[in-house]
Amino acid sequence: MALTQVQQGMVGTQTSIPMTYGAIGSGNSSIMKNRIINGAMVIDQRNGGASWSATNGNYGLDRWATNSYNGSPTTGIFTVQQNAGSVTPPTGFANYLGITSSAATSFGSTGIYTVWQAIEGYNIADLTWGTANAKTVTLSFQVYSSLTGTFGGSVQNGGGTRSYPFTYTVSSANTWTTISITIVGDTTTPSTNWFTTNGVGMYVRFGLGVGSTYAGTAGSWASANYYSATGATSVVGTSGATFYITGVQLEVGSSATGFEYVNYQTSLANCQRYYTQFSNSTLSDNLCAYTPYSPASYTSLPNSSAILPMYFPVSMRSAPTVVGVPNNGSINRQTSTTNVAVFQWASTSSSTTYAVSSYTATAEL
Repeated sequence: MALTQVQQGMVGTQTSIPMTYGAIGSGNSSIMKNRIINGAMVIDQRNGGASWSATNGNYGLDRWATNSYNGSPTTGIFTVQQNAGSVTPPTGFANYLGITSSAATSFGSTGIYTVWQAIEGYNIADLTWGTANAKTVTLSFQVYSSLTGTFGGSVQNGGGTRSYPFTYTVSSANTWTTISITIVGDTTTPSTNWFTTNGVGMYVRFGLGVGSTYAGTAGSWASANYYSATGATSVVGTSGATFYITGVQLEVGSSATGFEYVNYQTSLANCQRYYTQFSNSTLSDNLCAYTPYSPASYTSLPNSSAILPMYFPVSMRSAPTVVGVPNNGSINRQTSTTNVAVFQWASTSSSTTYAVSSYTATAEL
């Protein structure tokens, strides 16, 4: 719809600006078009590009976690690394998330090996899933695998009671393939199936090997806890198999549009709502910039304690779990005559906006 915006200046001048836009949430707006955070795999606060062995429920690249489970949590099945294998990313991207199978793994009906992202309920509330007005969405991404065949994944609600398994085909090995999957919104009531606050509103999962208990028929909604589709290729079933993915986008509408690029700082801030990491240098900068106490105030406090709140760069999803500075960490305080080395320190309390003496802060979904 084309509109004309008229602005009145202080001296009575007017400027007419033609504007064309779609309704927010329609998939045509640039405001929160992509509900996936870090879909271009740019931010990796925890590992800084290093490889790590996947464990059940733990995060690698920011916002991207893994399942590694076969009746009980397993380890050593596959590794995750930003830009694993150093292949050339697809056009328009500089990074990807890389999975490498560590061995040929057999698993039973309860095996679950996936990489996934949890989307906060606030960020999917406008989809109105669980009502007659549920919106259709499209999931798109770029994938590169050493294996070919039919791969699977799913979209789930936060409670694991509603699932939409999907499949897609990789026809050429070691070639970037563009995938687009359209998912009709869930109209099954009640709407409370879909959380719309700061809990898990939706899971988006990519299967790497899922047993029959947690795999369902692709292409329709089910009242079940499905992580992938029946018959999908098992990446972890082949030793050394690779699975790389980037450009992940979930948007409103029945077709995929161009990937929504955001600047680095915006992407980092979006990730810091769930996980914030302070290096030694940023700890120093943070304390100097934000502590409400002047250096002189420290001299009047007992030598055994001091209150040093550090404010997070963005408000976190919830009051986070905080981890203190390692045992070799210390803080210097300045007296009128000298710098005095103080004590080791660790977190004692936190809110969504600050922690007292914290090193990392986690509020993952």
